[in-house]
Amino acid sequence: MAKYVLRETALTLLTRIGEQGGFSHVLLDQEINKQQLSRQDGGLLTEIVYGTLQRRDLIDYQIQPFISKQKKIKPWVKWLLYMSVYQMEFLERVPDHAVIHEAVEISKKRGHKGISSFVNGVLRNVQRKGLRSTDEITDPVERMAVETSHPKWLVERWVAQYGIDVTRDMCEANNHHLPMSVRVQPLQISREEAMNTLMEDGFRVEESIFSTQGFIVLEGQILKHPLFTQGKLTVQDQSSMLVAEMMDLEPGQRVLDACSAPGGKTTHIAEKMQDQGEVTAYDLHEKKAKLVTKKAEQLQLTSITATKADSRKLQDIHEQETFDRILLDAPCSGLGVLRGKPDIKYHKSEEDIFSLRKIQDELLEHVAPLLKTGGKMVYSTCTVDRHENEEAVQLFLTNHPEFEIDPTFEEGLPKELQGSIGKSEYGLQLFPQEWDTDGFFLVRMVKKG
Repeated sequence: MAKYVLRETALTLLTRIGEQGGFSHVLLDQEINKQQLSRQDGGLLTEIVYGTLQRRDLIDYQIQPFISKQKKIKPWVKWLLYMSVYQMEFLERVPDHAVIHEAVEISKKRGHKGISSFVNGVLRNVQRKGLRSTDEITDPVERMAVETSHPKWLVERWVAQYGIDVTRDMCEANNHHLPMSVRVQPLQISREEAMNTLMEDGFRVEESIFSTQGFIVLEGQILKHPLFTQGKLTVQDQSSMLVAEMMDLEPGQRVLDACSAPGGKTTHIAEKMQDQGEVTAYDLHEKKAKLVTKKAEQLQLTSITATKADSRKLQDIHEQETFDRILLDAPCSGLGVLRGKPDIKYHKSEEDIFSLRKIQDELLEHVAPLLKTGGKMVYSTCTVDRHENEEAVQLFLTNHPEFEIDPTFEEGLPKELQGSIGKSEYGLQLFPQEWDTDGFFLVRMVKKG
């Protein structure tokens, strides 16, 4: 694909994501597949889109002196400036003159001479004068918010919960690439065999400490490799792999996965049980429940039944004390996955955290009676907010004295994680900067006899 066309595609995607609320990871995947982009072109498109989204607020702050006289700027022009400045400042392999030339050509095609002159003028000024410094922002929290392109309300919230140092490290980590990790289907292939095969084919891989089935792909196109296309591997973040590892599973158990789509954890549960037993999976949307079924079929797992249902009403379907294990991977704000979905930080509000917490409380309340006495329940989220995590667990335990944090929870964690900075009396909070994963929370509770 010509670089001009690639950048025009990047601009279209950024405008859709930034102005219409499209999901970055979904739109990018669709575009790469639709245009059948090469690995190199797909990588550059992803870099421009994700990088621009990750640094949006910083770039906006930096270019204000050059655009302040312009009364109204069309959204696509604004995003063209953002992505051009991102390439000039953060992508060393792209020469400034090429970025400016292509931005001007795009603006000529999409707009008129006045717009192309404006774009050319702003970018030439950036090249000549350099960008505005953040040193003039005196409030340290506001400066951090601008420098790392996170909403100020979010930075303030994290600073109040975790302190300024952890927050700074988290915000900076959110602007860096998340390494891809995969999980073997152990009934098809061992981790060692899969890693050896990939290394022979020129991949760079290393074992994950989070799961005996997991490894990290440092170099190589895994999605086109036969191991992946044949259903012997599945993509899953390391932090997410920890869930099934911590469920204390055995073959023959009855397990409920209350919020199962798209099926990564569900299928991992079935694998840990050697595909022996019953994994009953639900999702609120039929389309998403079908994704779980499809994932199970791809991995040749037969113990999973996925159905559409509201898990707050499962007592209408199942008797109390039906399941040996329950996973509640609750709907959440998603603030732990900003590395792979950077647009989330601009679309979420503080109110979302509180409204989601109500759903989390309701789900805990309604699935808990379905657990057998002596059974274990894992509560997990892909967020880093205490209100959705430790505070939700604390309230549940206060209202349900028949439950307690499993006394063996911590010793069951991989030894490297037992001293994690996010370990608390109510669970384990994984931060993206600590293990180069998504931000994630989980805890295992037991129903006392």
